[in-house]
Amino acid sequence: MKSKAAVKRIIETLKGIYPEGLCSLQYKKDYELLFAVRLSAQCTDQRVNQVTPALYARFPTLRSFAEADPKEVGEYIHSCGFYNGKARDIVLCAQRLLSDFGGKVPGTMEELTSLPGVGRKTANLILGDVYQQPAYVCDTHCIRITGRLGLTDGSKDPIQVERQLREVLPPKESSDFCHRMVLFGRDTCTARSPKCQDCPLVKDCAAAKAAK
Repeated sequence: MKSKAAVKRIIETLKGIYPEGLCSLQYKKDYELLFAVRLSAQCTDQRVNQVTPALYARFPTLRSFAEADPKEVGEYIHSCGFYNGKARDIVLCAQRLLSDFGGKVPGTMEELTSLPGVGRKTANLILGDVYQQPAYVCDTHCIRITGRLGLTDGSKDPIQVERQLREVLPPKESSDFCHRMVLFGRDTCTARSPKCQDCPLVKDCAAAKAAK
């Protein structure tokens, strides 16, 4: 695992590149973020942001989602892929939010993961962005890059990666760090042909050192 000094350098370097460290999914209401994350599975955030304005205009309230026909929801999200399952989960999730949580997005891991279509990645994102709690959002970018850097042991298991990141990342930095991983993964540390020659983290990158 990385030294504390190396971890700090990585965190501060990424802060300098991406000062805001924001989620790239666009939303105005807490439940809209919850639904947008569900739509982002096997889909780009850019595509989700193109789809959601019309979706939220058609179903402007949580109640309207709860009463929606999943087939109609599916028509609005068709281009996100796996639209039948996503539409079903969104409608069922809206119903559960109303029936069990008073129409509010809950604020604990256990409650969030009890909702249809919500796993630990989604729950962590909600806890970090909505409730400003420590959050470790282990999406494909985070898993890939933290493994390359040596912040984790290279595991592809999200739960294992989350556990290892909890051991090395300061809790107050965790949520923004994971957002920066997404941005960095798109810009520099891509899945294929990463731009190692231009990488500002190369001095602390385990993969780059191993390649020499």
